[in-house]
Amino acid sequence: MSVIRITLADDHPVVLAGIKALLDNVSDIDVVGEATTGTEAIQLISDRKPDIAVIDISLPEINGLELAKQVAEKVPSVKLLALTVHEDRAYVQPLLKAGAKGYLLKRSAADELIRAIRAIDGGGVYLDPAIAGKAIPDLPGDSGGLGKIAAAELSQRETEVLQLISQGLSNKEIGGRLEISVKTVETHKARALEKLGLRTRAEIVRYGIAHRWLDNLSE
Repeated sequence: MSVIRITLADDHPVVLAGIKALLDNVSDIDVVGEATTGTEAIQLISDRKPDIAVIDISLPEINGLELAKQVAEKVPSVKLLALTVHEDRAYVQPLLKAGAKGYLLKRSAADELIRAIRAIDGGGVYLDPAIAGKAIPDLPGDSGGLGKIAAAELSQRETEVLQLISQGLSNKEIGGRLEISVKTVETHKARALEKLGLRTRAEIVRYGIAHRWLDNLSE
């Protein structure tokens, strides 16, 4: 089992301690560093090159948005998960545009943080169900009309595969869930994307949000 290496950045020591406590006993996640400012965070991420950096938006010195932009430029292999109290669209969309792969509210962390980390590590995009609707407009690669495409254009299996992709599952996890091979998953995915004119995971998530596939993820 591969271990997901994580760094944390939050200016509240109590929050950092709480996040570490959530992750300490998770066998496939290892916290390899912590930072309390944006400046410390970019240095830490550059030095340790974690698989995922969990960052607050309201960091001193360098805020989360600027941090995301710098990480995308300096260490693009590192995936970012924003963990924040901010629910406003003014925060959600810019973070996703800057390259963040996930956006999770702190009030959801106890239930969703581990799931979000694993989804992002598997190549998915994770959005807190409470703010998913705020991310619908202007996602990277948005063609402006993804939500208007009828789900009926897809076969049942294509719909199932696409739905699970939008929820952050990897091809291997989808194959296990549906009891089909990874190659079959890839075939259904390719057909679905061709029918809908989608290209990226962000567009698949956008489509999933529009069809309310992510509404019940926290239940």
